[in-house]
Amino acid sequence: MLYSQVSSHADNVDNIMLYITGVSVLFLVGITVAMIYFVFKYNRKRHAVPSDIHGNVSLEVIWIVIPTLLVLTMFYFGYMGYKDLKVIPDNAMIIKATAKMWSWDFEYDNGKKRDTLFVPSDIPIALEMQSIDVNHSLYIPTLRVKQDVVFGRSNTLVINPEKIGSYDIACAEFCGLEHSMMYTKLVVMNRTDFDLWYETIVEESNQQ
Repeated sequence: MLYSQVSSHADNVDNIMLYITGVSVLFLVGITVAMIYFVFKYNRKRHAVPSDIHGNVSLEVIWIVIPTLLVLTMFYFGYMGYKDLKVIPDNAMIIKATAKMWSWDFEYDNGKKRDTLFVPSDIPIALEMQSIDVNHSLYIPTLRVKQDVVFGRSNTLVINPEKIGSYDIACAEFCGLEHSMMYTKLVVMNRTDFDLWYETIVEESNQQ
């Protein structure tokens, strides 16, 4: 297993990707080996006249049931990961995220806006996202999350970063000439530092 320690969601995404890749490689190798084996074992020079072939119910059930179960497990893990990004916990901090050509605005409950997303660690963050012009897509590679921000619609994305640090935020939807420059940062702080930062923002707001 891979452990990024940035968020449990990122770890889950990495592990699911390894699982899907492993199953895919297993089938690729198994099918390829079987094809090569049958090419040599049943080539025309050795078996010029094919013998009668009869169905095998047990074999047919196996090659239907096993792939179906594997696909269902992939769907289950994928759905649970998607659910984590959409279900807002009761203790989540709500932050409004607005996309525009070509920057991001993040608005907190105190009314202040920043072009950098500051959040406390180990607390769920619910981003209420909207676009004021064209379609954008908020992408945080380190957290393995991406959510389209569609003009005229509101979307929600839940993140729960656990490791203090600074991480890239990009726009993953072509939105115009300066799309490639639409970068900002997610800054994850410990709770004490974030509370101090948040209160300082309030004081700045009162002074304006």
